[in-house]
Amino acid sequence: MPAEIIYGRNAILEALRAGTPLERVLVARGKDPQGTLERILAQAKSRGVPVEVVEEAKMDRLAPRHQGVCAYARPFSYSTLEGMLAVAKKRGEPPFVLLLDCLQDVHNLGSLVRTAEAVGIHGLILPERRAVGITPAVRKASAGAVEHLLITRVVNLARAMARLKDEGLWIVGIENLPQAQEYEAFDYSGPLALVVGSEGRGLRSLVRAGCDALVKLPMRGEISSLNAAVAGSIVLYHAWRAREVHKGKQHQSDS
Repeated sequence: MPAEIIYGRNAILEALRAGTPLERVLVARGKDPQGTLERILAQAKSRGVPVEVVEEAKMDRLAPRHQGVCAYARPFSYSTLEGMLAVAKKRGEPPFVLLLDCLQDVHNLGSLVRTAEAVGIHGLILPERRAVGITPAVRKASAGAVEHLLITRVVNLARAMARLKDEGLWIVGIENLPQAQEYEAFDYSGPLALVVGSEGRGLRSLVRAGCDALVKLPMRGEISSLNAAVAGSIVLYHAWRAREVHKGKQHQSDS
């Protein structure tokens, strides 16, 4: 499979830190190796990745908004649903995964990947069709968080949800509907899969029907909904904090 160009300082630094195979790193001539660039060069050296200095005009042709550095990398390596569940078991934690229903904006996906990695979810599930995958633009938009997160693509999201149910996960969709309960009232402590819908359309009817529960964010202003990445990130962070509080209470009761 041919290599692709990844770009952006944080994306390349995190790829190096994660051990993502890189063929070589390109640095624009005249860029002082300070801050993040200095750490990139140190990581490349420690991992034996060749560094090539090129004219900035060449780099402009290779990648947009490159921040003076880009790299040749293999296309993103997707994981499996089984791999995510295995990680949860290894950590001794109830599974916590995120599903995205046909998200199409690279910046929304990058933002959600970044939040998901920050709160320690065990994996992210994307549909193969009508949805953006992990492209170089997403790698940059996530500030390199994709390199530290298990991500899989599935042919049918509804079937993946059914499989997760068979594994004991509770499927919770984020949807601003009258029958949904406010997100702070839900119990997130057990095996959990959160589902975020696409921009504008929200959850598809079949996906919504496969959810065990729906949660919504209360709205005080005139607009009827939040950006998919914003709403998903708020619920992800709240779910993580609620799970941490629950885990702390369990430890206290066990001691």
